[in-house]
Amino acid sequence: MPAENVVRTRGVTKVFRLGELSVPALKGIDMEIKRGEYISIMGPSGSGKTTLFNMIGGLDKPSEGRVYIDEVDVAQLDAYELAWLRCRKIGYIFQTFNLIPVMSALENVTLPMVFAGMSADDSREKGVALLSRVGLGDRVHHKPFQLSGGQQQRVAIARALANDPAIVLADEPTGNLDLNTGKEIIQLLKTLNREKEVTIISATHDLKMIDVSDRIFWIRDGKIERVERRADIELEVGTVEGQ
Repeated sequence: MPAENVVRTRGVTKVFRLGELSVPALKGIDMEIKRGEYISIMGPSGSGKTTLFNMIGGLDKPSEGRVYIDEVDVAQLDAYELAWLRCRKIGYIFQTFNLIPVMSALENVTLPMVFAGMSADDSREKGVALLSRVGLGDRVHHKPFQLSGGQQQRVAIARALANDPAIVLADEPTGNLDLNTGKEIIQLLKTLNREKEVTIISATHDLKMIDVSDRIFWIRDGKIERVERRADIELEVGTVEGQ
């Protein structure tokens, strides 16, 4: 049986209005993403990839077109249903980590579980397990300022997995990290993708992401320029390593 689509978009456009000026960011995006895929959305700055990322994540609504998550039309959801979708179905990882500075790593990770109604004991147990899984079992009580950038991103990854989402959306997850730490984060995401069968969709500039992706959607000027399978791409090692 073929894998079903976890994300599907049809004719998605987005126009931003600046005074009397209309700026088209997306110009008719059609895409299908299968459950368990690792997808990279790549393109230059201003190409529309972050806007598309926000549409898939229910963080913004298209001007026209449809976005389906597990065949549910996101545009038809009310505020409560949309909040439920974001809490239960989608995990988010941001370039700037977006951790709450006064909270420990464990408190940051368990917060989405609390919102989802999990008990304090269960959320704590699961939070410790997730932090251990991302290599931070000895840092559960550290606050973000006591952690390196790579460690903060690991906390953000653990938090994204808190409610066992179907999809993890990663917006430039290596953008604020050095080369080696970025490679570690990419490999961690790939491992979690394989082990948990979670669909990972990353908007990224990082060419190292190509190597772990199943497919790459190249975006330019608000349109999908091409879609490539990893198996069909020949990579120059020097380029991928960034050296």
